Amino acid sequence: MVAGRARIGFVIETGRLVLRPPRAEEAADALELLGDPDVARWNPAPSVVDLDSAAAWSRRGADWSAGDHATFSVLDAATGAYLGVVSLHSIDPVQHDAEIGYRVTPRARGRGVATEAVTAATAWAFANLALVRIELAHAVDNPPSCAVALRAGYPLEGVLRQSFVYGDGRRYDEHLHARLAGDPPPGRPAAGPAPGSQAAGDADVGAGGV
Repeated sequence: MVAGRARIGFVIETGRLVLRPPRAEEAADALELLGDPDVARWNPAPSVVDLDSAAAWSRRGADWSAGDHATFSVLDAATGAYLGVVSLHSIDPVQHDAEIGYRVTPRARGRGVATEAVTAATAWAFANLALVRIELAHAVDNPPSCAVALRAGYPLEGVLRQSFVYGDGRRYDEHLHARLAGDPPPGRPAAGPAPGSQAAGDADVGAGGV
């Protein structure tokens, strides 16, 4: 169990979304997600190359026993459709901090899904993991992820120069955002346009995750 806890809630419901641990039977959806060019650039999982490796990746996401991550699949509450993943990772029970990362399928972009998932996972983490601080980093060249972070209540704290090599092999400056347990909650994310439309500002993924 995460951080040595005997039992904590593993399902988060927002009304529009359901967040729960990944399942191996989602391998086809996970493979499609990780093969998307934007995801492969900004939040790659290079070990996933086929259905077997996608199933193994999903099983790793569902295994929270080491206490260093809490990873959720993000599902449409009405249809059960797979919309992406969000992960609290690099959990440090001594420092009481963690990082958060996410990936969203192309069909879910422009609908506020990333913002809603990050907001929900953040609230869950502060309530269940005794965290004080959660960080979110993304490439400066990925402005949609900056918009997601700000809407999810993660203010920009600064720039990490030449700090991370992304999926395209280039080293980028990163924006560092962070949220504290005592920060005021963000505003309720808007539902956004209908599925299939594309709106700037909630169209991509943040760095990190399993």
